Amino acid sequence: MPALSPDQPGGDSRATKILFGRYELGRLLGCGAFAKVYHARNLSTGQSVAIKVISKSRVLRSGLTLNLRREILALRRLRHPHVIRLHEVLASRSRIFFIMDLARGGELFTFIANSHRLSEPIARLLFHQLISALSFCHSRGVFHRDLKPENLLLADDSTTNPFLKISDFGLSACLAPSTPNPLLSTVCGTPAYVAPEVLSRNPYSGAAVDLWSCGVILFVLIAGYLPFNDPNLMNLYRKIRRGEVRFPRWVSPDLRRLISRLLDINPQTRLTLDGVLTDPWFRKDLDEQKLIAMARFRQDIEDRIAKIERDDPRDLNAFDLIASSPSLDLSGLFAGSRVERERFVVQEEAAAVLDRVEAVGRGEGLVVRRRARGSAGRAGAAVEGQEGNLVAWVEAHRLMPGLVVVEVEVTSGDDWDLPVGRWTGRFWRKSLTEPATEPDRSDPD
Repeated sequence: MPALSPDQPGGDSRATKILFGRYELGRLLGCGAFAKVYHARNLSTGQSVAIKVISKSRVLRSGLTLNLRREILALRRLRHPHVIRLHEVLASRSRIFFIMDLARGGELFTFIANSHRLSEPIARLLFHQLISALSFCHSRGVFHRDLKPENLLLADDSTTNPFLKISDFGLSACLAPSTPNPLLSTVCGTPAYVAPEVLSRNPYSGAAVDLWSCGVILFVLIAGYLPFNDPNLMNLYRKIRRGEVRFPRWVSPDLRRLISRLLDINPQTRLTLDGVLTDPWFRKDLDEQKLIAMARFRQDIEDRIAKIERDDPRDLNAFDLIASSPSLDLSGLFAGSRVERERFVVQEEAAAVLDRVEAVGRGEGLVVRRRARGSAGRAGAAVEGQEGNLVAWVEAHRLMPGLVVVEVEVTSGDDWDLPVGRWTGRFWRKSLTEPATEPDRSDPD
């Protein structure tokens, strides 16, 4: 089987193309000014992926190095079912390779064009997914700034149950999630989808401009054409600044109201993400209990990571163990969801326990996100599935040097329709109490 030179991704079309000895390259899916996208197969797992092949020289000549870095930084932060996943980045002397999720359904733009316009139930389903992903991005300090149907991909060819994924974060802004009211200044985006405050060249809120774009996208989904359109760019900008929208007769009153609030030319009074989540049209057919349960558990994990960052480095004492006993755990009175818990003692340091969590997770095809800092006596990690779903939380507390208490909380797959499967509390107890092995550090992720 001939190997493909990483510097010549086209290669001989008659031969099987192997990239870096790890990926079998298939047919060309699409191409642009700076990149080509191929269907490929991971030789180790058999998983189908998309490989974006980027020319270094063209990127350098066009001054788009920053865009490339932005996209990598943004996608490394994001693990969500409705955000395209960047599995790894490879490079040769002349090319950069993004190994990404394969979106078999192509662009949402094509889906709309083939359908002419979508029914309100299908538009609502897609908008639920878009807002879910956007809310997650914003909570991670990532603002897309170029949302449009061409940058929204579909996981498959389903016309009745489409599954959306946000892609192309080359114009995104990545800030610290804790930054209060961040304002941006770069003029960017696609003219028909850009917010009026960006056109005015004033500092703007990344969240507000993303929501304006969502309003334009929602209009396009239901109408089949753009709310603001003109062949003359200056006339188009004038229409956007006025914000006057004429709805087709088939759009329901509730949907007209939602789109109008998203296309408010004043960013201060424009609908926020919280406002979208409470909107009557948006809430229809929304499985709120599953959404609330998942959000609550994930936020609880984020709070615990933050707590580990700031806690003092003392060891656990008897009072700590009694106070954290399952018999005194009152969280079940408030959470309204099932969480399986396991607690056991391991003769290792806290950091070594998390090394083992990483090794086990890697072997299971899971993503392990450790806390960045913290005391030597306490460590925690969120374990996530391939689609960003939260599988478990593992926390280690030092009793004394070389001895830690490990607590594992596993989300309920039955309650939230998450693929927890075999990764039960007992699985983690068995995996973390067996004789330790040296963690594998060779994985490029």
